[in-house]
Amino acid sequence: QVQLVESGGGSVQAGGSLRLSCATSGYTYPTSTYFLGWFRQAPRKEREGVAAIYGAGVYTYYHVSVEGRFTVSQDSADNRLYLQMNSLKPEDTAMYYCAARRGHTTTPLVETEYTYWGQGTQVSVSS
Repeated sequence: QVQLVESGGGSVQAGGSLRLSCATSGYTYPTSTYFLGWFRQAPRKEREGVAAIYGAGVYTYYHVSVEGRFTVSQDSADNRLYLQMNSLKPEDTAMYYCAARRGHTTTPLVETEYTYWGQGTQVSVSS
């Protein structure tokens, strides 16, 4: 049973940066065989995939709305997942969740592909 705990959320002004962290544990198989993803859910909106990473960082995937501004990475030695968020916009305001799934998927930004979820960390961006 994989456990995930997010941290690093907060309030920033538009144009600012935040770095989210997700502590992971409880892997049964090598961590390189898990997809790790970041999702977000804004008020009155559905949860959407933001970024994902696989193969110990070899493969990365991004939603078009964050490409070029956000960077997903992982520290396999420390079992941590990160999301560096730059040039933040008010529309990035949401609860951010990290998630994990074992094995490959061709749709890594789809919520239903993931088995394990953290509790979320709030990001608020003011204009």
